[in-house]
Amino acid sequence: MSTRTVVHLLRHGEVHNPEGILYGRLPGFRLSERGERQAETVAEFLSGHDIVHVVTSPLERARQTALPLLAAHQLTPSIDDRLIEADNLFEGQRVSVGDGALRSPKNWPKLLNPFLPSWGEPYLKIAHRMLAAVHRARAAAEGHEAVCVSHQLPVWTVRQFLQGDRLWHDPRHRQCALASLTSLEFEAERLVGISYREPAGPSGSQVAGA
Repeated sequence: MSTRTVVHLLRHGEVHNPEGILYGRLPGFRLSERGERQAETVAEFLSGHDIVHVVTSPLERARQTALPLLAAHQLTPSIDDRLIEADNLFEGQRVSVGDGALRSPKNWPKLLNPFLPSWGEPYLKIAHRMLAAVHRARAAAEGHEAVCVSHQLPVWTVRQFLQGDRLWHDPRHRQCALASLTSLEFEAERLVGISYREPAGPSGSQVAGA
């Protein structure tokens, strides 16, 4: 008989980001109070699950999101650098609609190719590193369940890749709310199902603190 394993891709909770910048991989961005509550909500949601392995992005907000889950299942934390946020040339700037970074002519060359994209880490590279992290977690939790705590764009990109969908997209249409779970079900090494849940409720993809 084949072995069933589930790998849950957990997006981190809300981040304290009063300036509304694109913080990317910058240090010093931790969960807000609401984000901490979201992490507790996810841990409670998964309390009855057979979680035997939890691995996170090295960034603080991801490690914080994992803490209640680790405590609930009495597990030791593990870090996988491949779960990190995507690299982005606009890191540290405000990039919402109407903000200066996108209106400045000096930044227009960075926007030339939305299919790669030209402003950051290639989508295909993100998908490949995330898939490698997923399979490492699957092997570590074989026959049980694992949780990988990551970030919105990496989670959405690997999901699109596994579904056979195009990787370039409108960020406003990502189905990956704060503290959401994108769950991958495997029979042995074969992916047999993808599901999505929002234990902490919906959130906009472009809100400050996301």
